Amino acid sequence: MAEFVYPPVIRTALAAFKALDVRFDIQGAEHVPVTGGAVLVSNHISYLDFIFAGMGAFKVAKRKTRFMAKDDVFKHRISGPLMRGMKHIAVDRTDGQPAYDAAVSALRAGEVVGVFPEATISRSFMLKKFKTGAARMAADAGAPLLPVVLWGTQQLWTKGRPKTLTKRHVPVTIMIGEPIHLAPTDKPVMVTRRLRAAMSEMLDRAQREYPARPKGSEDSWWLPAHLGGTAPTLEEAEALDEAEATAKAARRAAAVSG
Repeated sequence: MAEFVYPPVIRTALAAFKALDVRFDIQGAEHVPVTGGAVLVSNHISYLDFIFAGMGAFKVAKRKTRFMAKDDVFKHRISGPLMRGMKHIAVDRTDGQPAYDAAVSALRAGEVVGVFPEATISRSFMLKKFKTGAARMAADAGAPLLPVVLWGTQQLWTKGRPKTLTKRHVPVTIMIGEPIHLAPTDKPVMVTRRLRAAMSEMLDRAQREYPARPKGSEDSWWLPAHLGGTAPTLEEAEALDEAEATAKAARRAAAVSG
């Protein structure tokens, strides 16, 4: 089923991006393994990152990435059939073990599994803390970690901003780093630190080499604060995330009690 669903979805996305003149810059394509399992690890700055993060691997090596995503996406009447058809992996946040087991099985079968180790979109557009799941599943499956950094995708659709899916001429950087191969003695925490450090360097380069700049003060929201933009700092973004989580918990509690 995946082979019938996945390619048309990618072709449709590419056609839409071509119509909008999205200007792709794919770097490090030679690092994509042609065969065998790999854990593709990406930063997360946009609701569209599932498409962009897997695009480099697909365009270069025709590798189809099976992304891990929260199960709410699979329950949606439109996205659900597509996610299931493309063999993405649903994650129940109350019990993540079945999704983890499915991901390891897919890796052992030679698939590329996509992970966003920050678990949610970064409002600051900088790297949040990483969870260790990617490193653990790479170790369990004997697969390498493939670091990927995206930049520019936040201009199209990100958390706390209106959709701008028709915005034209947006440059999008897809930077693929060297695979990280784990030794049997490597500890997931240390591997995760190494992975995050590598991706932090990649992200800094992608941001500084990005060919576009804000067109004015009102357009500076997508640029990190340390580069002169008005995006929240990591600390401010964390406070916003905590406030959002608290509000959601209160709504759930009110719904249950009501």
